[in-house]
This record gives sequence, C-alpha cells and structure tokens, in this order.
Amino acid sequence: MKVIATYNLKGGVGKTAAAVNLAYLAAAHGHRTLLWDLDAQGAASFYLRVKPRLAGGASALIEKRRNLARAIRATDHEGLDLVPADFSYRNLDLELADHKKSTRRLGKMLREVESDYDLVFLDCAPSMSVVSENVFHMADILLVPLIPTHLSVRAYAQLERFRADDASGRARLVPFFSMVDRRKRLHRELIVSFAREHPELLRIFVPYASQVEQMGEHRAPVNVFADGSAGGRAFRALWQALAERLALVPPEPA
Repeated sequence: MKVIATYNLKGGVGKTAAAVNLAYLAAAHGHRTLLWDLDAQGAASFYLRVKPRLAGGASALIEKRRNLARAIRATDHEGLDLVPADFSYRNLDLELADHKKSTRRLGKMLREVESDYDLVFLDCAPSMSVVSENVFHMADILLVPLIPTHLSVRAYAQLERFRADDASGRARLVPFFSMVDRRKRLHRELIVSFAREHPELLRIFVPYASQVEQMGEHRAPVNVFADGSAGGRAFRALWQALAERLALVPPEPA
C-alpha cells in the first residue's frame, strides 16, 4: 500500500482538487483506492457526494471506540472509497496530543486496512501540527501543489527546512505547479527557475481552468464531466507522472 498526501502550509493552492482527481484516476486505472479527508472543512467529501460526518467524531477514532474500517464509505466511483471528514477534525491535534506516540497514531489506524487498498490519498488541512507529523510518518510522498507566486515558493522552502530539521518520517517531497496561467510572465519565470533548482518537481502543471472550479457545481472529479478539457488532460498527465514516480505496476486484469 502506497500513501500519498496532498499537503501544503498554504491554503487555496489546489490540494483537494489534486487529491480527488488523482484518487479517481487511480481507481479508474484499476488500483484499489482510499481517500481520507483529513480537513475539517470536508471539501473532498463534498466533491465525492459523501456527507462529511463521522459517527462519534474524531475522538471515537483516536480512542479506538471506532476503527477506521467502520468509518469508510463507498463513493459513486468504482474502486474509490472515502473516509469522510468531520467538523470535529478541527480538534484533532488536541485529541492526538493526549496519547502516547501521538505522531504515529493515524498511521497505526491506516495499517488496519492496508490489505484492502493499493493506494491511499490523504487530503490534508493547511497547517503545521501534530496531524502534519502523523502525515509525515504515514505517507510515502507529500505531493505539494504550488501556485507560481513568491509566497507559495517561500512556503515550500519552509517545508523543506522543517523536513530537513526533523529527520523522522519517510515522506518524500514531490511538488508540482497548480493554477498556472501561462499568459503571466511571473508564472512562466518562477516555474523555470524553480525547476532548475528542484529536480524533485513533477514536470506537469495544472492550469488555472474553469473546469476545476466547476467541480463544486458537478460534485465530481474533472475527468468525470470534462475528461477532454485542459483540466482533465492535465490531471491525467499528473496521474501518469505520479504513477511513474511511485513505480506503480498496473494491476492484473480481473
């Protein structure tokens, strides 16, 4: 089981869109896929038409009154399941901090279902927290969407420094550019300069496209309602690049 977390210190950079679309494409390519919506806002749950509610809230999971398998819900898309968000996730840091090995508790819960899934995507809230440290331990890759602005690139540098100072955790940083407008000189220049200094960058970008914004209207991944659009093609290319980075072997046909 491979674990991919869409993560950034900044909000509004396209984390949830990437998590939902890539999880959908992974499932469409035959991989048993789980998406865990770890953001109290529940945007991924909304896009996938699952009520953002967890019986017993975050404390039920952390206190093991409810195991993760019982929290999993099917989506409308074959092969794609979801652990929905819950508003109580806003207190998840506090729930975790009260327990021993607080930075590994979520990963321990995820291992309970590792035989059921090939890929797990984590949609993470924008923060640096105990939840973040759990993610760093449980993820193989931190997939970091960046808007081509100086503040977004600065946030990535801060994340690099934190990961360098905190040697614990196995997650590799894998950035890509999101919400790109090639008409803007700043966007073009920042992408070129960042790529020159960061070989870990996925050489695929997601454009600033209306189809991505329409996910809220359709409550579906882009490739469901606009597969041939600029946004749909970009997410397909991003999925292919991610699959290559993970060295995924296509599943055997049924």
